[in-house]
Amino acid sequence: MSVGADVLAGLVRRVREGVPRLGTTRLVLVDGPSGSGKTTLAAQLGEALPAQVVHMDDLYEGWDGLLAGVDRLAEQVLAPMAAGQHGRYQRYDWHAGAYAEWHDVPRAPYLVVEGCGAGARRFDELCTLLVWVEAPDEVRLARAVARDGEGAEEHLRAWMVTERAVHRAEGTAQRADVRLDGWGAVTWPAATP
Repeated sequence: MSVGADVLAGLVRRVREGVPRLGTTRLVLVDGPSGSGKTTLAAQLGEALPAQVVHMDDLYEGWDGLLAGVDRLAEQVLAPMAAGQHGRYQRYDWHAGAYAEWHDVPRAPYLVVEGCGAGARRFDELCTLLVWVEAPDEVRLARAVARDGEGAEEHLRAWMVTERAVHRAEGTAQRADVRLDGWGAVTWPAATP
């Protein structure tokens, strides 16, 4: 899912006009269920702002690691940056089942974090813009299987149950500043951001 130029410009404007709340950094959180288009949107925002993009997929400890990934985002990236330091995280290698190389997240004017759980309520005070991206389950599953392979479908179905519970508990869609459908159209607020 790519957003059009008008939607992207509106999101970028909201971020640039927003208040930096992660120290001197304006933090953009892009959340929503798997296969909805978060990664593509985050790449567009990263290029347009410009900003480093942190992917929650690099923080999860495999298929059962959604909540641990949110904890790692808090501890390794956001807490240090809120304290005026650089963030740093160790990427989890899903194929090897182990941690791999370290990635620096330097303090900068903008940071985009995308992935399921990125919009956790505990990050509200740090976030300049929370974007929710959604699409119907069958569309998301087809996209995710195309991305991850048919061998991942059983894991993806289990993940969908976990992410749904997390998003419901966090009220992420309801707290979002902007909601997009899986094709890049703004569904809330009614006007383009």
